[in-house]
Amino acid sequence: MDFELSPEEKKLQEETRQFVDREIRPLVPVIEKKKSYPIEIVKRLARQGIYRLLIPKEYGGIYETVRSLPICVAREELGRGHNFAGASIATQGLGSYPLVLAGSAEIRERYLPRVASGEIVPAFALTEPEAGSDAGSLQTKALREGDYYRINGTKCFISNAGIAQYIVLFAKTNPSLGAKGISAILVETGAPGYEVTRQMEILAIDVVNELQFKDCLVPRANLLGEEGKGFSVAMQTLDLLRCSVGAHAVGIAQEAFDLALAYAKKRVQFGKPIAKHQAIQLKLANMIVEINCGRLLVYQAALAKDTGQSDVTFKSSMAKYYATEMAQRVVDQAVQIHGGYGVLVDDFPLERLYREVRAPRIYEGTSEIQQLIIANHFVKEQKR
Repeated sequence: MDFELSPEEKKLQEETRQFVDREIRPLVPVIEKKKSYPIEIVKRLARQGIYRLLIPKEYGGIYETVRSLPICVAREELGRGHNFAGASIATQGLGSYPLVLAGSAEIRERYLPRVASGEIVPAFALTEPEAGSDAGSLQTKALREGDYYRINGTKCFISNAGIAQYIVLFAKTNPSLGAKGISAILVETGAPGYEVTRQMEILAIDVVNELQFKDCLVPRANLLGEEGKGFSVAMQTLDLLRCSVGAHAVGIAQEAFDLALAYAKKRVQFGKPIAKHQAIQLKLANMIVEINCGRLLVYQAALAKDTGQSDVTFKSSMAKYYATEMAQRVVDQAVQIHGGYGVLVDDFPLERLYREVRAPRIYEGTSEIQQLIIANHFVKEQKR
């Protein structure tokens, strides 16, 4: 069994790492002080061709089909640089992969090349105030009215919605059927009745919004796939990108480890660098072992997706669950190694990493939901 990345994937890894050092890290102090949408990161990711990883070659992408492993390789490196850089590749993917899966030829041709180039920003609107982990209980309705859907409802925690040109909306076209009545519909953000009602401030720099639909009319031609298949579209999209959340967490953890190691080598206490004290060595050893375990789980899940394995949901849940929980532990230990300097704002980056590492344990399925998916995989196997 070969645990090495291919030469092509190693090249992507190295090029992305150099890009982050050259183009992203210099922006971080300004982004953190302004606390506004970092459009410059989007522009630079687009110029680098990062978004092309999310789109099939036919529509301006790099590979014939969208592959999970290259996305994970790139996202780990982006996560090392800044939270928004790592999140941006995911939000572009969440808003475009439903079109790849279920969009008509006309919809794909109209939108996907512009997502690949970074010309437009999409969003993925699933979560609601009363439908988070229980996504199937969403209440937004899209009812047929001639050649249109009339949409009413509220969405929240929607990344990029405030600056997106379109969103992929998940709404019930047949409310009596529960999750089987959910459909995926493309909504251009200029549509009458679509309103961004609130920007939701979160721990790390990101653009997260609350949306409201009031008698918003959208052409039925904007339906992605068939009515009632929207929940499946959402889950397939999450299967592609869930393990990349793990990759993002691995990137944050690796950055925290690198900072802790460098600090421990130069910080002298009791007559020698603290890196030579056994207590610190044990912390560093545990940190790097956990990071490598997380990375291998991410790669395993990504390969499962790329090779069409039947247990991809199980493996991507393991990767996301372990890597995000691991990253929280690693960042916490990195702060501890830095002592008082670890909690300083501005002067040291650990405080920023401590904020950035928290949300990945929640979005795209909480740690608890991932545990249920993992356990149910075995329960179902036993029933067979």
